[in-house]
Amino acid sequence: MLALGSGGGPGRPAVNGLVLPPSGAFALAYVHSVYRAPSAELFTAEGRGFTMRAVVSTGGGVLDYYALDGTRSRTPEGAWLLRLAAPAAYGELSLLATPIGRRTLVAGGRCLPLHPAGGAREVTVRVGLTLEDRGVPCPPPYNQSFFLNTTYSATDTTDTSASDIQKPTAWPEPGNGTFWP
Repeated sequence: MLALGSGGGPGRPAVNGLVLPPSGAFALAYVHSVYRAPSAELFTAEGRGFTMRAVVSTGGGVLDYYALDGTRSRTPEGAWLLRLAAPAAYGELSLLATPIGRRTLVAGGRCLPLHPAGGAREVTVRVGLTLEDRGVPCPPPYNQSFFLNTTYSATDTTDTSASDIQKPTAWPEPGNGTFWP
């Protein structure tokens, strides 16, 4: 459960102004530049920090790219999931956003694009309080993709073999799942 102190002033818990659901779950979604696969880093916000818990992608090779220890599985929607053995905690996270990768924050069924229309810009991801939700309806490819429909549940996923993760996958059809977790 997400809880922030009142020292930051009135408002609702948010990441970069995108209001978070009560669970504090959000994703940093992007298209992987090497594998050209829609992917996301899955986080939970706690206080003024956040923790990366998992990586999900339509392409299994993306999980290898991260080179992190964890449990690999498939979601019911067919995406590849890596639950991190050692979740990574952050106070803030600086990253480069471009139109190619389309880095976008996703939470509670809403999106906040971080990328510029052209060129590149450095963005710092932070959790705080907001009075106004900066989120918008999710644009393509995030509006009807696994980012909004993936169910993350240890009981709903199955383990995969190393040969399975080498098979490329296409965009999944929209499902009836709920956003992680």
